[in-house]
Amino acid sequence: MSNVRFGDSSDGLVAYLSGEIDHHSAQQLRMEIDAQLQNTLPRTLTLDFAGVSFMDSSGIGLILGRARRMSALDGRLGVQHPLRQIQKMLDLARVSYI
Repeated sequence: MSNVRFGDSSDGLVAYLSGEIDHHSAQQLRMEIDAQLQNTLPRTLTLDFAGVSFMDSSGIGLILGRARRMSALDGRLGVQHPLRQIQKMLDLARVSYI
């Protein structure tokens, strides 16, 4: 089970993710994040993974899909605070993080 809550940053929107991101939860997260993007149209979306305890390849799809969406909005995506096990997966997928 995963969760998302939103906050503002100096240059956009932060999505604070928590729990486990798998095939089932990634779809719900996509819908919630995309709805928030549509409502706020931020210049930057930051996905904060500090509260994520597990992520499979669906999480990579979630990140890459939000990156494409932000690019279409002439914005950018940032990923921050991944746990070590998630960092390894991001490194393999060549996803950069801050």
